[in-house]
Amino acid sequence: MRGSVDGLGSSAPIGATLPAIFADDDLAQRFVAGLDEVLAPFLVVLDNLDSYFDPALAPLDFTRWLADWVGAETDGIETDGAPAGGSEGERRLRAAVAAATYLHRVRGTRRGLSEAVRLVFGVTPRITESGAAEWHARPLGPVPGDRRPHLHVSLALPDPTSADTHRLDTLVAAARPAHMPYTVEVTAATAAERTTDR
Repeated sequence: MRGSVDGLGSSAPIGATLPAIFADDDLAQRFVAGLDEVLAPFLVVLDNLDSYFDPALAPLDFTRWLADWVGAETDGIETDGAPAGGSEGERRLRAAVAAATYLHRVRGTRRGLSEAVRLVFGVTPRITESGAAEWHARPLGPVPGDRRPHLHVSLALPDPTSADTHRLDTLVAAARPAHMPYTVEVTAATAAERTTDR
């Protein structure tokens, strides 16, 4: 989290605001200079506060906290602490935080589930479901879709592991419609799938 930074100058030094009698007082100036060093990080944060709430600009540790705050789906996104823009996981984390409000709006829909999976894994899933909608000019037309509700999410990854299956299962359980039974499947991606999803 935020902390002191050696040599960081204050944007509002206290010494300049002291009464004139203390302007030439060496002890008073050194004392408030110590306070300036302690307060400088707070002033820098306040000066740039709007940037802290922009996932593209916020420091990585604050972005992780912001993800919890907005309820972003970040399970399984690994960040290695690299500098800004330095890792795929960091880019996915920032994208998940930026998309959180949109995902809350479409939560429980096919589009919302697909986007949540894409943000965590970086790959668009194949989703099949039992629901359907249809219009008829006459009443008592055939009911579309299957009688038994079901949802199947399939994901093709370059190097799948059993951990990926567990991550996908956890994510689908959280983002699916609450009443819908589901299954998940993780397979190895073909060369064509690897180039289209990246």
